[in-house]
Amino acid sequence: MQTDNRLFDDLVKMVNGAAGTFAGVAREAEAGARERAREWIGGLDFVARDEFEAVKAMAAAARDEADALKARLDALEAKLGAAGPMETPQGNA
Repeated sequence: MQTDNRLFDDLVKMVNGAAGTFAGVAREAEAGARERAREWIGGLDFVARDEFEAVKAMAAAARDEADALKARLDALEAKLGAAGPMETPQGNA
């Protein structure tokens, strides 16, 4: 019976060793895949998050300014429309 226990003990040690080896191989493969992905993505023209946020803020500011200018232009056009047609200077008619 002691022989059976020794056989099982050896089998368990072998399986534990194989599991540890497989786990190490999996970690190495994952690290290699991550490094290759970083190299591949690094070669593409992606922008960083902070650069994206800065450009997004600039676009929002430009949009707000365009809206304000449009409102100002509409107000000026309404004011001109209420004043009636403009008189032409003499000599140009």
